[in-house]
Amino acid sequence: MSTYSKPISFRWSDLDPNLHVRHSVYYDLGTQHRVEILDDAGLTMVAMHKMGFSPILFREECVFRREMRFGDEVTLETKILKLKRDASRWSIQHRFLLGEMLCATITIDGSWIDMKTRKLASPPPQAAIDVMNAFPKSEGFVWEE
Repeated sequence: MSTYSKPISFRWSDLDPNLHVRHSVYYDLGTQHRVEILDDAGLTMVAMHKMGFSPILFREECVFRREMRFGDEVTLETKILKLKRDASRWSIQHRFLLGEMLCATITIDGSWIDMKTRKLASPPPQAAIDVMNAFPKSEGFVWEE
């Protein structure tokens, strides 16, 4: 698979007073998409809980380029930008597209946390390594040491 993508529809409650999609909705949609991607790969929230680890974010940034409005047919695409060889740290990018037009980009940097020790899981469990290695890579993908 070259990318994870899904069509997005907006609810009335997703709008701000200017009838644009609220800034926080972008972040919520990105989070939901990441959880769905992990879930589709078999790495469900329940499975991670049983194994005692979870994803954790260090940074989440959105660059807004074009407003999105109620009724717009937007697609959310997700790819990995960089990944440590042991999958202990990663950067993921979400792109919100209206047709071919880029509306916004979310970039996140993350890792895995051991839920018992509350410290980074390095290396993470094999299930996380497998999912991250199978993740669609961006055109400028970089392996980090």
